[in-house]
Amino acid sequence: MNRLNVQDTICAIATAPGGAIGIIRLSGPDSIRITDNIFTPIGKNKSPLKDRKAYTLIFGQIMSENNEVVDEVLVSLFRAPHSYTGEEAVEISCHGSAYILQQVMQLLIKNGCRSAGPGEFTQRAFLNGKMDLSQAEAVADVIASSSEATHRLAMNQMRGGFSKELSALRDKLLHLTSLMELELDFSDHEDLEFADRSELKTIADQIEHVIGGLVKSFSVGNALKNGIPVAIIGETNAGKSTLLNALLHEERAIVSEIRGTTRDVIEDTTIIDGLTFRFIDTAGIRETNDKIESLGIERSFKKLTQAEIVLWVIDSTTAATEYASLSEKILPHCQDKQVIIVLNKADLSSAAEQSPLFPDDIKVISISAKQKQGIKELEDLLVKTANIPSISQNNIIVTNIRHYEALSKALESIHRVQEGLDIQLSGDFISQDLRECLFHLAEIVGGEITTDEVLGNIFKHFCIGK
Repeated sequence: MNRLNVQDTICAIATAPGGAIGIIRLSGPDSIRITDNIFTPIGKNKSPLKDRKAYTLIFGQIMSENNEVVDEVLVSLFRAPHSYTGEEAVEISCHGSAYILQQVMQLLIKNGCRSAGPGEFTQRAFLNGKMDLSQAEAVADVIASSSEATHRLAMNQMRGGFSKELSALRDKLLHLTSLMELELDFSDHEDLEFADRSELKTIADQIEHVIGGLVKSFSVGNALKNGIPVAIIGETNAGKSTLLNALLHEERAIVSEIRGTTRDVIEDTTIIDGLTFRFIDTAGIRETNDKIESLGIERSFKKLTQAEIVLWVIDSTTAATEYASLSEKILPHCQDKQVIIVLNKADLSSAAEQSPLFPDDIKVISISAKQKQGIKELEDLLVKTANIPSISQNNIIVTNIRHYEALSKALESIHRVQEGLDIQLSGDFISQDLRECLFHLAEIVGGEITTDEVLGNIFKHFCIGK
């Protein structure tokens, strides 16, 4: 199948199974004609769908080849170019029975439809100019959003917030490029300049500042999309697994008084105040001759490098001893990370040792994971420590790895432009770097995407019917 072919008519079930209502979508030049072949209106107006106005709902029956009623349905009409895909489109709202939906699909296919592939409706919207590629990719992010923050980011991108930012960048780059290339057209006149280099340098610096900010935002965007990674680390039997269960509000990890129970890494996510946190429960750190437990401890340190926040769980009854014995092993792995020392078993504080003086840059909180005491305060501290900016319609935060890679290449190009202007490099070299920067920005919105292979790779992760 050629996914770039938009001349045929496609259909797909657009709703999840098991609901009371099921929707089948059609898009393509024959959508209305094919639906007319299997649909009979009910009511005074018996005119076919092809004679109806767009944006109307028509009640009627889907009829089988034997002229039997398959279901009573509502049909929604959309006419090109005013539809999601920019094509003639129809939506059939049936009862949610899997049998009914399959019967309707079979009738549509027999009458000339083709079953749509994953994301093919959105792909057609892109190919027909209804949205650029970054907006199309945001559709999948909206569907996959699992928290308030990821939903807001995806909606902002789908509405074109990111595209507008890139459009403004492109206008500045085109202005800069046109000035440089105009000079090249008059290269015989060595003293002729259409803009002084200080003005060009100012524009290049502005562009670099915006692209650099977008590149830096990816660390935040990636954390929001995949969950802010939080490693739970500490000595055996400090209460790490109990804390994980308390934070997840379910019995996810095995809890035992036997030391070394957790021998492998356990990961799970939960949402706190609209943010997704990805907790990584690690094997307890201690000296051991057990090869399997040692392997688990080795993995703990590897996972520690992936975390942005580290929860170092310390048994409050032996706090000074534990901190002294493990600080040299743990803290060197926590460079450039936010560390929170969790003094667990606060319900046994009457027997606690005197806590050591912790470094000023380390936050400390006392809890009882077993008794669920202080968990809410710890959650609040995690949100504060994550320091994620509030997400509004004006936030432009990069969450897509493809966008990040294109922006990084664009940033390298604009850096070469800045360097070229600083050393008064020939205009043709600077112009080439400017064109490269424009090319990489165009990759994001789809201006340079033409091959079926690239588009197929982007849309293959979409769900059928979208």
